[in-house]
Amino acid sequence: MGLKIYNSFSKSKEKFNPLNPPYVGMYVCGPTVYGHTHLGHARSYITFDVLYRYLLYKGYKVRYVQNITNVGHLTGDQDDGEDKIQKQAKLEKLEPLEVAYKYEVSYFEDMDALNILRPSISCRATAHIINMIELIEKLILKNYAYVTKEGNVYFNVRAFKDYGKLSGRKLEECHESQRIKPAKDKKNHEDFALWKKAEENHLMQWNSPWSRGYPGWHIECSAMAIKYIGETLDIHGGGLDNIFPHHDCEIAQSEAATGKTFVRYFIHNNILTVNGTKMGKSLGNFIILKDLFKKIDPMVLRFYILQGHYRSPLDFTDEALESAKHGYERLKKSVFSLGKAIENIKKNFNHKFEDVENLIKEFISAMDDDFNTSKAIAVLYDVLKISNNELSLTSPNFPKLSYIDWVINDFACNILGFKFDETTDKNNIEDKLVDLLIDIRNNFRKENNFKLSDEIRDKLSSFGITLKDSSEGITYTK
Repeated sequence: MGLKIYNSFSKSKEKFNPLNPPYVGMYVCGPTVYGHTHLGHARSYITFDVLYRYLLYKGYKVRYVQNITNVGHLTGDQDDGEDKIQKQAKLEKLEPLEVAYKYEVSYFEDMDALNILRPSISCRATAHIINMIELIEKLILKNYAYVTKEGNVYFNVRAFKDYGKLSGRKLEECHESQRIKPAKDKKNHEDFALWKKAEENHLMQWNSPWSRGYPGWHIECSAMAIKYIGETLDIHGGGLDNIFPHHDCEIAQSEAATGKTFVRYFIHNNILTVNGTKMGKSLGNFIILKDLFKKIDPMVLRFYILQGHYRSPLDFTDEALESAKHGYERLKKSVFSLGKAIENIKKNFNHKFEDVENLIKEFISAMDDDFNTSKAIAVLYDVLKISNNELSLTSPNFPKLSYIDWVINDFACNILGFKFDETTDKNNIEDKLVDLLIDIRNNFRKENNFKLSDEIRDKLSSFGITLKDSSEGITYTK
């Protein structure tokens, strides 16, 4: 069948055909670093992490670019108001770049905890002001942008006939969506800022041909995406709430400047709510990842998010999280039992096993169908069911178990990004104690002291640890 991706442009699944295979250029909107990362960030970046991992698995050479917005994102997401980072800098009595760096470090700490791969390029807006100015100059030269006497530069939306082709919004709908009073020096209500003249007390400002000021939020993504990937991206990703105005504006300014299609496949993850309500600080349901990780294993959150399809709404509740915790623990326990059973077994992948091969095909089919992680996880359970059944036999098929272990590592770890290290780590004190008891039991058996040998086996069994004697040695499962 081949990989099919739901394209927000066509609102349908399309066969994935990159511009220059096997190379893929993927750009995903990164965080605005003015606070710690939250639950919404987790959903978005886990989604695109799996997408990135699966493209690599399919053999593509992916350049994954993600920006760090450390200037230009105003509090109202429009063209007037205070920069989010500057506002936080005043609150914390720090320099804006101190604030940006502090929360950028925090962001990557949380992404690492969730086992999210680093992008190929992580680019900061403040390091690309020159690229933004050059792009704005090109738009002015082509009459898609204009400079006002106040020193601001705006994109003339009416000059670009396809504006809103991603969101499907008409110009009059753009008016209605604006939440704050538009700037007075605009030609048209719907025009958006490319460059803003800074007031004297503005903490972040740069020289430009038009004024000493700072870039608009939208221009940074276009400038950096074009610099690192090219004038046409294979994939552009972000949250559903980025479609308008951010992605509509990106498309307009990029295509106006280059005359080329900016994005071939636009991919958006759906919203995340908390107990049926949109997450917000004022509502008291704003969940910071660092706070959540004090209560749960980050892998449980990853499992919870991947249980749903990325295009479906996801409601975060304590009950759903608890259910995900049990589901993940069951998965982890099966993986642990499999790992212990083959720990000292020589790996041999010369044999294929039809029941496992059929499930491999099901997993690939699920992921090829617009990254259906929900179905893929269900297939993982089916694979581990074969493993558990094999482990229950008096004489397990160890080559088969080794093969299943390889499959699980490839699918659960390399593609879905789960980490089972904490459980299978040989330095784990619990595992060391069990291994010690097995050694003691072996000594009793050599001395024909079967009473004490059986007592150790039965005691471990009462703790949920089952010893299995075979020609390959003693293994145990939990």
